Amino acid sequence: MPTEDRTDLPILLLYNLDHTWKVEEIADGFQDLTQLETDLSELGHPVKSVPIVNADLATPLSKFDPNEYIVFNWCEGIPGIPHSDAQVARALEALNFAYTGSPPQVLALSQDKQHIKNLLEKHSVPTPRWRVYESLQQDGWAHFPAIVKPSQEHCSLGVTPEAVVTTPQELHQRIAYILDKFQQPVLVEEFIHGPEFHVTLWGNDPAEVLPPVEIDFSELEDMRDHICAYDFKYKPGSLHYEKIYLVAAELSEEEQQTLEETSLAAYDAISCRDYARLDIRVRDGIFYVIDVNPNAGISLGGSVSYAADMAGYSYGAMGSHIVNLAASRHPTLGQD
Repeated sequence: MPTEDRTDLPILLLYNLDHTWKVEEIADGFQDLTQLETDLSELGHPVKSVPIVNADLATPLSKFDPNEYIVFNWCEGIPGIPHSDAQVARALEALNFAYTGSPPQVLALSQDKQHIKNLLEKHSVPTPRWRVYESLQQDGWAHFPAIVKPSQEHCSLGVTPEAVVTTPQELHQRIAYILDKFQQPVLVEEFIHGPEFHVTLWGNDPAEVLPPVEIDFSELEDMRDHICAYDFKYKPGSLHYEKIYLVAAELSEEEQQTLEETSLAAYDAISCRDYARLDIRVRDGIFYVIDVNPNAGISLGGSVSYAADMAGYSYGAMGSHIVNLAASRHPTLGQD
């Protein structure tokens, strides 16, 4: 752990708790939460956990003085309110808390994949050819294979092997399915059938690129399975969960440099703050940014904590470093 990181900063560990989750989902979430809380405490941080169960953030936070704490914002959103991680950040700002992660405008932006694509292209960051459809009119799309996704979702919702299409007929059917299932515009991208990397960056002016993590699809033969599907992230026992692995990426010096330059350009284009994870695929030497996740999951064993570990940070040291980044914005704790 870097010696410049303070380990005495008081932390409010803010997390969302949805009582509609399955028992095993709640247990898994508490396991990671407890581990991070324990590890931060062992480093020396005074830590208090604060669950968020509804849109009223003011009540559970009212007993804490914003001048005395930094909020570690581990909220994926407000229970029962889709796409609400930006709402959490707005509430924290209204309550005058310094908190980890990106500001509300960046979190809100990340829900709109079309806007993300436009910003990447505006800043000359490579991203696969794409189009957004609000109806079944396909406009002669001719780039196959393609992948079809909801344009306003995270966590790989709607991403299954059936999302990879190879013909206009399959494309038509999948667009129809997403329109009906998710009731939102559909993002169609050229499917880059090549190695995929999860690239974690952290820091501000400048950011640092952590060692890239490769997604190992080698145990799956079908191209359609070479995706980070919803099952890969959330369904133990499923084919994708059991057969896809995180491994340290092995890149040449030139490839590593290109990947870092692309990642930094994307991080800056989206105005990420403190940390983010990028999903990137490579083909013919070009690293294409597939997605930008400014509120990336930090669970133990996920790609962010894996990358931090490769960079020499324990789970607790990773959390502490993120808190130290946010401390620079605290009116008093950042001045010590």
